[in-house]
Amino acid sequence: MAKILLAEDDPAVREFVRRALAHSGHDVTAVDDGLAAIEVLSTDQFDMLITDIVMPGMDGIALALKASKDRPSMPILMMTGYAAERQRAHNLEALIHKVIAKPFSLRDICNAVADILKRSTRAIGLA
Repeated sequence: MAKILLAEDDPAVREFVRRALAHSGHDVTAVDDGLAAIEVLSTDQFDMLITDIVMPGMDGIALALKASKDRPSMPILMMTGYAAERQRAHNLEALIHKVIAKPFSLRDICNAVADILKRSTRAIGLA
């Protein structure tokens, strides 16, 4: 399946998403903020980035901007529980593939990831 980087500051949400995606066969590296994600991205390649929008240190918007500059073909899925932050993310729709609203179910997150990965694979001509 896919190698996914997950940046989420809430330990319960981070573990829920990590376990859901690992159960679906993905290799998930989970970190607790955007700064840690940037550090991991500097040393490893990923098929997808999943990030919360509101995090300490570096928020998900700044992380998405940096990640998409360094790796423009890597799809980005954003998560948020805040309507105003969701709008900020939609303003970056050229960089972000989807925004999923919290709370979400295991099925919601797995389906969103599968859909994005399928579209990304088609976009680069691998499907």
